Amino acid sequence: MKNTLFKKYKLFLPEYADVDYESASDIIIEHATAHQSFGVSALAVHGLMTSLSDSRLGSLINKIDLIVPDGQPVRWALNSFYKLGMKDRVYGPQLTLHVLEKANQKGLGIFLYGSNRTTSDLFREFIERNFPNAPVVGQHIDRFREATEEEDLADIEWINSSGAHVVLVGRGCPRQEFWVANHKGKVNAAMMAVGAAFDFHAGTLAQAPKWMQDNGLEWLFRLVKEPKRLWKRYMVTNSRFILKFFKYRLLLRRAY
Repeated sequence: MKNTLFKKYKLFLPEYADVDYESASDIIIEHATAHQSFGVSALAVHGLMTSLSDSRLGSLINKIDLIVPDGQPVRWALNSFYKLGMKDRVYGPQLTLHVLEKANQKGLGIFLYGSNRTTSDLFREFIERNFPNAPVVGQHIDRFREATEEEDLADIEWINSSGAHVVLVGRGCPRQEFWVANHKGKVNAAMMAVGAAFDFHAGTLAQAPKWMQDNGLEWLFRLVKEPKRLWKRYMVTNSRFILKFFKYRLLLRRAY
């Protein structure tokens, strides 16, 4: 197996990889094929800022091997600090499709961990319809609470015995990041915290138009769709990110 290297760049606290869809999916598939325990997170502004405000997440976030810049503001900030020239973000739902396509080519097994029964079943049907050579070898519906020690051990045994190469984790941020970080070295697969990918590909939640995504306005689309759930995330958290960016960029002149 080749060893695909990638550079990481710290933004306030999380260490983001300088990757695009092609290189990120290659890295994931490389580890998945070998049944290596490997953690992935598509981390947007909300997850980044939560890692700063929640010391538990902050202490774990960089245990995740591959953190990709899910949001356009994260990409813009990395480019501003490090002159990386990233041409696009690495959006979790889109990265999921790239990984599924390559898993389909290699016949790798997929395990779905999280979400509710309806969404998980619809997502499974989406995978079976579009990627028939990447079998869904198991589904675990979210308990919407943390597992007991016995339940967690049973979950790990179930996933490993299923032969899964890729575990798609849809528990919402930051619960999915906690899960991935805490299962490094336990689950013998590439674990991807991809959040809304479950809902988007299941068809239970609409995605923003491409022009809004490209211009960093997806947050506005989602806020209009789910104002009660997301107003604090986008109005408060995004504002905190902007203030922190200007503090670090203009006053400290460094990214951390």
